[in-house]
Amino acid sequence: MREIQFREALREAMSEEMRRDPLVYLMGEEVAEYNGAYKVSQGMLDEFGPERVIDTPIAELGFAGIGVGSAMNGLRPIIEFMTFNFSLVAIDQVINSAAKVMSMSGGQYSCPIVFRGPTGNAGMLSSQHSQNFENWFANTPGLKVVVPSNPYDAKGLLKSAIRDNDPVIFMESELMYGDKGQVPEEEYLIPIGQANVVREGNDVTIVSFGKIMKVALAAADELAKNGVSAEVIDLRSVRPIDYATIINSVKKTNRCVIVEEAWPLAAISSELTYNIQRNAFDYLDAPVIRVNSMDLPLPYAPTLIEAILPNVKRTLQAVESVMYKK
Repeated sequence: MREIQFREALREAMSEEMRRDPLVYLMGEEVAEYNGAYKVSQGMLDEFGPERVIDTPIAELGFAGIGVGSAMNGLRPIIEFMTFNFSLVAIDQVINSAAKVMSMSGGQYSCPIVFRGPTGNAGMLSSQHSQNFENWFANTPGLKVVVPSNPYDAKGLLKSAIRDNDPVIFMESELMYGDKGQVPEEEYLIPIGQANVVREGNDVTIVSFGKIMKVALAAADELAKNGVSAEVIDLRSVRPIDYATIINSVKKTNRCVIVEEAWPLAAISSELTYNIQRNAFDYLDAPVIRVNSMDLPLPYAPTLIEAILPNVKRTLQAVESVMYKK
């Protein structure tokens, strides 16, 4: 099986769907002439032309609204935000139009649109370009929220998102675009809402998603050196959430640590913790522990970024705590 970059997997997914369906198009800042801010759409303008790969002004509210309107009228747009930090300018269109039109129209209108781009920390970008918004959008009925962690999942999930008749928030990471992974040449889809047990284990369940899966897997490797068998689950999507896979794992391991980049208040890990105690309380041998970013805006200095974000050390400490090894 060939190995390609995360950005190439995204490009293949979009290009394949645009060849398959003439109603699909890509629109956003610098997606065409510049080949994408992160070169995700490189070469797509040459293949599909300016009517289907469309550069926009720096006006997220405007081009998000154009995308929503076109989706309601039968097209299937992919709207790229250069970063989801900029999606706040367009959040009214995402929340009050895309997410609600199906319900408000009594099923007469659908909105098959994908909003995609990077989320979270990407290095020394300081507070205004480093926030996570997965839990914000996941709080909205009518949206689906997908956060892939590797090139294989990125391609299969993006193809499913483009074909979905509901609006999908598809969140990536600047720090993953160059990551390489094995991706089949033949077509495949990954269902939205199906978690992946990346690593089986018996002693503790570690749940994560997106680029923080690297932290979860690195922690599992360290635990294995000390004879601790960690089961690692990649959520893949945070709306819908595959609760069954998590609950079944906790019933086996009896302990759970959730690792998430977002701030702790009202995070995805908060929802998971509630659901675990609601549905697997009698199986828990220790309270669920969350490893989140510290509750303050992300600074610029690399040393402070490392201290604030979830990391392997903090994850190992959480596992030691649920296993009463401190």
